[in-house]
Amino acid sequence: MTTTKGNPAGSLWKTTKENPIVVLMVIVAIIVGITKENFFSWGNLGNLVSNTAVRFIIALGVSGCLITKGTDLSAGRQVGFAGCLAGILVQRANYTGRQFANLPEFNMFVALLIVVAIGCLIGLLNGAIIAFLKVPPFITTLGTQTIVYGGCLVLTDAQPIGGFQENYTKLITGRIGSTEGFNLPYLLFVALAIGLFFWFLYNKTRHGKYMYAIGGNEVAAEVSGVNTRAALLRIYMTAGIMYAIGGWLLAAKSGGASASLGMGYELEAIAGCTIGGVSTTGGIGRVTGVLVGVLVFELLKIVLQFLGVNPYYNYIVQGIVIVVAVALDLRKYLAKK
Repeated sequence: MTTTKGNPAGSLWKTTKENPIVVLMVIVAIIVGITKENFFSWGNLGNLVSNTAVRFIIALGVSGCLITKGTDLSAGRQVGFAGCLAGILVQRANYTGRQFANLPEFNMFVALLIVVAIGCLIGLLNGAIIAFLKVPPFITTLGTQTIVYGGCLVLTDAQPIGGFQENYTKLITGRIGSTEGFNLPYLLFVALAIGLFFWFLYNKTRHGKYMYAIGGNEVAAEVSGVNTRAALLRIYMTAGIMYAIGGWLLAAKSGGASASLGMGYELEAIAGCTIGGVSTTGGIGRVTGVLVGVLVFELLKIVLQFLGVNPYYNYIVQGIVIVVAVALDLRKYLAKK
């Protein structure tokens, strides 16, 4: 069983030092920043922080699944479903294109509670199938991914959702500071609060100890008295809640929602976790590592944009980074054996 010790700052430094991809990407970003105008600007920093914040929250949900040698391929579709549902609930009453004309206009925080409750139920379904029916997480969440996407298409009738309440979008997209100078998006503080909660959950609670124990050796954990079924239920329910929050935030950030919202986010989340040191072999992973991994992955996208790389090639580069990160992770695992 492998757990994380020390303070978040120490873990952050250790994660960076142990991951050559992180170091390489930082060096590349510095070079691009020196050679390309406006790379080191408050506007670019704000965009990086906003994009990282939402994806960090989603990646935190995936991290628990990976640490227990599982995965969650339904993450992106759950985010999209949550975003569409939130969008429908917070549509203005006077909006002519309302999805359900007779539906009352909900307060955005009431909408959040509804979205979180449904996300929790989807996570419970995933966890129950994995824990009780022993269906591999890959197959379980692949099936759930399709079900949730189909449900989202039915809910939205494959139509885009718009006409959100102004306070909903303003709250999420707001910033502290001037529009042209120093500014920090509100999303940063939401992500930091959730990140600190997860750091405490993973390092200071019984739930975290059980999670790492299951990832290290599930049979040994069960023999030692860990209720592995209950732990897996909690892990996947927590993941579902994170996807729901991510979808609620993403819909407001985007100013609209559709069934395609969140598409591919599960792969980005898994990539961010892996780059940040969450081992695919189970039992290893830090919250600070997830943050570094997601940040580096988002930085990679911005670097490619500033270099003028054809957007179609971005997926190729991102795929190479994912494969290399997993390969390095497996090499470290084999070296320890």
